[in-house]
Amino acid sequence: MTSGQIDVRATPSAERPAGPLARWSAARRRERSTRDEDFSAFVAATAPRLRRTAYLMCRDWHLAQDLTQITFTRMYASWARIRHAANLDAYSRRVLMNAVFDQRSRRSGTEVVCADLPERPEPAATTDLHVALMTALATLPIRDQAIVVLRHWEDQSVATVAKILRISVSAVKMRDARALSRIRALLGEDFAGS
Repeated sequence: MTSGQIDVRATPSAERPAGPLARWSAARRRERSTRDEDFSAFVAATAPRLRRTAYLMCRDWHLAQDLTQITFTRMYASWARIRHAANLDAYSRRVLMNAVFDQRSRRSGTEVVCADLPERPEPAATTDLHVALMTALATLPIRDQAIVVLRHWEDQSVATVAKILRISVSAVKMRDARALSRIRALLGEDFAGS
């Protein structure tokens, strides 16, 4: 080797300048890390709400957890595209409701096995308010359950519910009124006053 030349093989790898591929890989890792941190923060903030909503729709905590996980899985698959969306809460509700509807349509049977099932759910003196309302809610068709849960449990506007369920505002109003009157009829006059 002559004077003025540098032996490249003698230079430690830490001192070598990074090539374009190495810089690109490092940038992708940083971007993925940032994206994953954003998604983790979103999951931490919205998981309890989505799980409660799913529970109100299916009345099974284990299934509600599964539906919540399905929602997050579907959202993570398109997170790069949707993470800067204007309303991630509404988007997550729509994905959850679609998962609930998909699960309900795939379910082999619609019967729930119980020891004794009354003809009409009439709340007894010892029946808890929560149990009576959940029983009455379970008698509604799945779309009507979604409307009642979104409107009255999550306190969403009619327009927001219509957007989430992809139906018209008038359909939300009509189905909500019918569902509430059916719940009132099932619970009886004595219960409506308490």
